[in-house]
Amino acid sequence: MKTIAYIHTDFTTKFGIPRQSGLVDSLKGQIVFEPPYRNIEALRGLEGFSHIWLIWEFSETKRDGWSPLVRPPRLGGNKRLGVFATRSPFRPNPIGLSSVRLERIEWQTPQGPVLHVLGADMMNGTPIFDIKPYLTYADSHPAAVNGFTEPIEEERLQVVLPEVVLSDIPYALRTPLKEILANDPRPSYQDDPERVYGIKFAGMDIQFIVDGDELTVVEVKKK
Repeated sequence: MKTIAYIHTDFTTKFGIPRQSGLVDSLKGQIVFEPPYRNIEALRGLEGFSHIWLIWEFSETKRDGWSPLVRPPRLGGNKRLGVFATRSPFRPNPIGLSSVRLERIEWQTPQGPVLHVLGADMMNGTPIFDIKPYLTYADSHPAAVNGFTEPIEEERLQVVLPEVVLSDIPYALRTPLKEILANDPRPSYQDDPERVYGIKFAGMDIQFIVDGDELTVVEVKKK
């Protein structure tokens, strides 16, 4: 497998990254191709598609060996399910699959053509193996059944950004940050209203607490 590109996002660590692509549609990312693949001809026609598939590597979770059973965090980390029934990063082959919105293509840059995408669930520097167009007639299944995820996929938190922290958050980043936090980045088995959690996003260390279905940002530290 050849790495054709790397994605650049505002996530420098795994904690806080949306659990699936498309959950936070306002998240920006840039796909920069490696020198052998900086060929405009390879992208001819891609501008006509609104969404694309990214096939990529779980580069931060590679390990020797594998287990047929995993503990999905969304089930509290207490229930074991088959690895092929989950999207766990701990797989025989550390391959991820994400559907993202293609915002635009920047055709001429010092690094060749750059893809600007929205909704990626990937860490900064993630290697990309392939890019394919998303086809609604083949890839969309509105009547699909979502297995064990059905009861939890709509759970969202109410996010409170007090005035005291707003000035520390750039205006353009407030919406994506609220959407990230609304999806509850905590492991499901952690529910301590006095515990202060933190995610690193866009050069900020966001400290927050959660009480019931309300998440409050208590401090924003700049790096």
